[in-house]
Amino acid sequence: MSIAHLPHRGVIEVAGPDRAAFLQGLISNDVEALRPDAAVWAALLTPQGKWLADFFVLDAGGEAWLLDVERAQAEMLVQRLSRFRLRAKVALRDASAEWHVHAAWDANPPEGVLAARDPRLPEAGWRVLAPQKLADAGVEDYDRYRLALGLPDGPRDLDAEKTVLLEAGFDELHGVSWTKGCYMGQELTARTKYRGLVKKRLCPVRVEGPLPPHGTPVLHEGRELGEMRSGRDGRGLALLRLEALRAGPLACGDAVLTPEPPGWMNLPAETADAG
Repeated sequence: MSIAHLPHRGVIEVAGPDRAAFLQGLISNDVEALRPDAAVWAALLTPQGKWLADFFVLDAGGEAWLLDVERAQAEMLVQRLSRFRLRAKVALRDASAEWHVHAAWDANPPEGVLAARDPRLPEAGWRVLAPQKLADAGVEDYDRYRLALGLPDGPRDLDAEKTVLLEAGFDELHGVSWTKGCYMGQELTARTKYRGLVKKRLCPVRVEGPLPPHGTPVLHEGRELGEMRSGRDGRGLALLRLEALRAGPLACGDAVLTPEPPGWMNLPAETADAG
């Protein structure tokens, strides 16, 4: 088993008898799917349907759920979610000082921790929360692993108030429910799916040359077809127009990118055939 401590992740506690109903009307996924050993991955959107943050919901037992979030977004999320509390019997607080967030893969997590399966892919492993650091691998090891799988990592890969969920794989990676009813930003998300409006995808790329910084334009024959997101050690993610997936090698700064769409990604037939 490999387990990596993720110091850039924090924890928000959502406690109280109304926690399910409260989150259900706000986030992209169905909290009814939450189980003690299985997390729910979801996003909070703007009213216009653009990504603000994503997180894993874990059941801590009793009347408490924990959100595994980007640490730098924890305070913002507590403030934004608190605006919708109204008369709901729910309390929110930043509990990052009490928990260490980990990712585990290739085997089951250790005993005595709060662990739930990462719902995005079977290979994604587990999300693990513990009061102490547990690590036999570095965050760099997990970074390489999740890049190979094509899994986004919060603001390293997604742009607040710009990213559309379906561009970032939330449909195939089980981050959005199409049956649970209304939530903030649902209208644009549903329209994007049912009208086939997705023109870009966040896609794994092989990087030959120096790793381009986040936001570096991706070019093909001088035409801009996307931009770089996160990367490490010859792998990365880039937001690319669908035509870029069949355009061949792409220029990005001083590097050359080769798109490598993963098997889980649903692409239009002509794009998939070309890949």
